[in-house]
Amino acid sequence: MTRVKTALIIGGGIAGPVTALALRKAGIEATVYEAYSGSASADATGGVLNIAPNGLDALRVVGAEEAVCAIGQPMADMVFENGRGRRMGGAAGLSGLPPTRTVRRADLHRVLHEHAVGQGVTIEHGKRLVGVVETPAGVTAEFADGDTASADVLIGADGIRSTVRTLIDPDAPGPRYVGLVGFGVGDYVPGNGDPNARPGTMHFAFGKRAFFGHWTQSDGSVALFSNLPHEPISTAEARAIPGETWLRRLREAHAGDVPAERLLREAGPENLLVAGPLELMPALPHWHRDRLVLVGDSAHAPSASSGQGASLAMESGLQLARCLRDMDDPSAAFTAYERLRRPRTEKIAADAARTNNNKAAGPATKALMGLLMPIMTRTFLTPEKMLGFAQRHHVDWDAPVLA
Repeated sequence: MTRVKTALIIGGGIAGPVTALALRKAGIEATVYEAYSGSASADATGGVLNIAPNGLDALRVVGAEEAVCAIGQPMADMVFENGRGRRMGGAAGLSGLPPTRTVRRADLHRVLHEHAVGQGVTIEHGKRLVGVVETPAGVTAEFADGDTASADVLIGADGIRSTVRTLIDPDAPGPRYVGLVGFGVGDYVPGNGDPNARPGTMHFAFGKRAFFGHWTQSDGSVALFSNLPHEPISTAEARAIPGETWLRRLREAHAGDVPAERLLREAGPENLLVAGPLELMPALPHWHRDRLVLVGDSAHAPSASSGQGASLAMESGLQLARCLRDMDDPSAAFTAYERLRRPRTEKIAADAARTNNNKAAGPATKALMGLLMPIMTRTFLTPEKMLGFAQRHHVDWDAPVLA
């Protein structure tokens, strides 16, 4: 029987509640500590994200799949286009798997919190971690408000700018900017809808100067995102620039792009969301130390181009709980957890990095892609080849973890 009976989880975004639910299922009492006050969390701002079939599979284990599906729009297939709106290829959903769900980040946080609390998980808000004290028997978290909390292990689910990561390894690398700033534009009905657009299809387009995606939502409104090449800029700096200024820059970048030019012309600043710079986590030397361990974006954050960030965080929460359930020694459990997760997360991050390079490619490369992609998607670049490794992954909760 495991010696780990209690856990402190730092971070109440996506990985935190899911990990707490998995630990509770494993017989370990976990409390989540979120730095933000009220019901908000550090990651709750933002537009939409995808929960891929592998993420839904992980949510099924902790009983949250149905609640998340209820707030998400199914995306059954993808279409790849050039900036003129010409189809270059596509990928239907994989057989035997549910469709990806596109969800609003704030709604996802709310649903995960509600489900965790409903299952008996305690979530404390306004608790910003500033330090830890470790002993042979456990670990004590120290918070900025002077409070402390103790448990057998401490889990860092505190995102891409993780405090726990720096406590594990002060020399650990931080997030790396990929050269693109993300924007979301949506929640409005255009004056001249796209007759070829239908709910359930996500369109990805390589525009002349920036990459964009668009889809029709269930209520008939449209949503568009843009990845704009830009010199390094922080999220705070990007959001300090007026929406009117960004909208003008996006209109200039997407001049001539179909349908981005028209959609941006009809949108107003109130429809614009500045997501900020797209970042990824480089491979970390260390995921754990003594009684501290990382989960989710704090350990492995592929760029948003992967469409897998949230789903990978959910998988990792399950795998960490399995390892702590089945191994007496926390250090051995953390080693097994890293062995199970590192190769998969690093491969998906590397694939996303190549996608980022394509998004920021010059005109010659985009022209070559326009010639080759239709051939590739009709021959060897099948949906299974593109999506199978990421989306067919299954965490076998009932299988014992072997050292």
